[in-house]
Amino acid sequence: MSFDLNILNPQQKEAVTNTEGPCMIIAGAGSGKTRVLTYKIAYLIESGVSPYEILALTFTNKAAHEMRERVSKISPDSSDKLWMGTFHSIFARILRFEGQRIGFDRNFTIYDSDDSLSIIKQAMSLNNISVDSVNPKSIQSSISKLKNRFISPIDFSLKNKNDFEKRVSFVYTTYQEILKKNNSMDFDDLLVKPIELFNSNPDILEKYQERFKFILVDEYQDTNRAQYIIIRALSQKYKNLSIVGDDAQSIYKWRGAEIQNIFDFETDYKDRKLFRLEQNYRSTKKILELADDVIKKNKKQIEKNLWTENDEGEEIHLIENMTDREEGLKTAKYILDEIQKEKYNFKDFVILYRTNAQSRTIEDALRVQKIPYVIIGGIRFYQRKEIKDLLSYFKIVVNHSDSEALLRILGLTEGIGKTTIDKLKEISYNEELPIYEVLKKINGYPEFSSKVKIKLDDLFKFIEKYSVLLNEIKLTELTRGILDETGIIRDLKYENTLEAEERISNIQELISAIAEYDDNHDNAKLEGFLQDVSLVSDIDTIDNQKNAVTLMTIHSAKGLEFPVVFITGLEEGLFPVSNSIIQEEELEEERRLFYVAITRAMKKLYLMYANQRYKFGTPSYQARSRFLKEISPDIYDKYIKYEGLKTFNTGANSVRSRQGKSIQYDFSGFNHKKKVEEEFDNDKFPDIKKGVTVSHETFGKGKVLGIHGKGLDKKAEIYFEDIGLKKIVLKYAKLTINEIE
Repeated sequence: MSFDLNILNPQQKEAVTNTEGPCMIIAGAGSGKTRVLTYKIAYLIESGVSPYEILALTFTNKAAHEMRERVSKISPDSSDKLWMGTFHSIFARILRFEGQRIGFDRNFTIYDSDDSLSIIKQAMSLNNISVDSVNPKSIQSSISKLKNRFISPIDFSLKNKNDFEKRVSFVYTTYQEILKKNNSMDFDDLLVKPIELFNSNPDILEKYQERFKFILVDEYQDTNRAQYIIIRALSQKYKNLSIVGDDAQSIYKWRGAEIQNIFDFETDYKDRKLFRLEQNYRSTKKILELADDVIKKNKKQIEKNLWTENDEGEEIHLIENMTDREEGLKTAKYILDEIQKEKYNFKDFVILYRTNAQSRTIEDALRVQKIPYVIIGGIRFYQRKEIKDLLSYFKIVVNHSDSEALLRILGLTEGIGKTTIDKLKEISYNEELPIYEVLKKINGYPEFSSKVKIKLDDLFKFIEKYSVLLNEIKLTELTRGILDETGIIRDLKYENTLEAEERISNIQELISAIAEYDDNHDNAKLEGFLQDVSLVSDIDTIDNQKNAVTLMTIHSAKGLEFPVVFITGLEEGLFPVSNSIIQEEELEEERRLFYVAITRAMKKLYLMYANQRYKFGTPSYQARSRFLKEISPDIYDKYIKYEGLKTFNTGANSVRSRQGKSIQYDFSGFNHKKKVEEEFDNDKFPDIKKGVTVSHETFGKGKVLGIHGKGLDKKAEIYFEDIGLKKIVLKYAKLTINEIE
């Protein structure tokens, strides 16, 4: 061996060196699972296995990049030959090679959630379903759930029961037809289509079974039904399948993950070998014992006993707050305290919350104290308008059938209005042609004026020109040419506003990203770059070099670690959320989420809750989370330092520290009487009427009993099954027609 296995502990080493047959590695939080995966890959290669025969699947690009970097250090000549990446990127790659067998060109477009929603609305319109009667996002969510469970439009049409499910069925069928016509797939199709490919082409399945003799899967507890089917199919021949996971960190049921997959691994693979990684290298003893105490309250779990050789560490702080605004103030105060006393950097802190809406009051406090921060989960770079505009030009050059990209471009083209676009869509639908093909013969349609025909023909020639250049010039030259000819930068400069300057900077950053991609890939192609950016997730955008406090939901924090962690909003109905109070299964997932939050902390942990919190424009009195009440008395007494309301006075500009010294903080920027800001995106809620059954993300299912007021002051009286009658201001609410369970 050219690398040292002695760096591994005995359990890690045993898991690494057992390479034949099915292998299940239960890796507790902070137990070095990435090290085990990378060493196992390197060990296989050093044992004579070709890198071409190894497939490693992850859930984030960040994890894949980290693993590839580590493998390259251990086995420098092998990392580039490995098939290693996220499920979606790996199977998108396979579909590029084999997709024509199920009717897709290799240049198919991958639609993001916004593009997908636009197609959903088209499908609704074609089925005479009004967006006022059903929220398109509800249908989009339902279709995504069906795909994750590998339920086809035909299968679902045989099972649907109520009116909403029937509407979903009609839209689902039409939606898939439009995607196929556009030579496009959505994010979920990247898992569904490979199964269809393998099922209808046994020779293709055998080809990849033979290719990938050794398969390794990270975070197996997060797999959905479609991923489970793919893994089982590919590993069926050789059964050299190594899965790494931790049932205690299964927190993605809401997006289709099935924890039962990891529980059933022993049944699925009777001869599986089990290895437990229980030594934690991340957290202090006190933090780890609290986490262990929390997760042991769950009944359904794989037995494990985490331990660490790390220091005992400092006490865990439990902070009571009068209001959510005070919670933000105290969080800012403790960050400044820690920096002053312990010399931490801002990037050493993370503030975690259950829902994105909680960030507002925290952001207020950080801004007043001039504490730099970054939010993970806001508008991502590739979702910004100017970026999506330019990417649409790139997409149509690569994939002429992508009518969604072409429609966006038409909307940007001077002299082309809604009437023209509607005519193009109608012709495209009636003649069953992509809009690009309509442009190709635009002079044959008398319904367009000569002036409009010239505009449309110019656009067609533009697309044709760069389609030819696609394989003739370097990627950077190609994209700069498209950018210059579209005139996007010129138009933004003409605006001469601060917002326009920011948009220009974003476009320049995009061109830099393309140049970097071009430099790092031999024979780089535009379709490869478009695929990469379509699969970027929130966690991939984290900038570890930026010295700023990180704000993020707990779901986004999985896989990360920080020296100091604040967990905010530990209140009933918020964490755990209301819906989890009913079902034991959901409650256990919420408890796992709390466990994940705790185990992000390396050195220090702050637990925060408020007695009063603004919700939808009105103050709501909160009860302390049951998770705090569940902490064992022994753990509470030994490890937790409670700090109640008397230890902090928000009415003063100074705070007494535990040492009795007065520390100055600037709270002058807070106006406690200012109007409550909106906490939720309310752009597209449906027209709520008396008698309509709705769902609310916090209060659960309910029925509208009455409507009062008009416009932005419109209110609804809703009887929720879980909590009774509530009067809600609609502009603050996010209500949807009930989704499929």
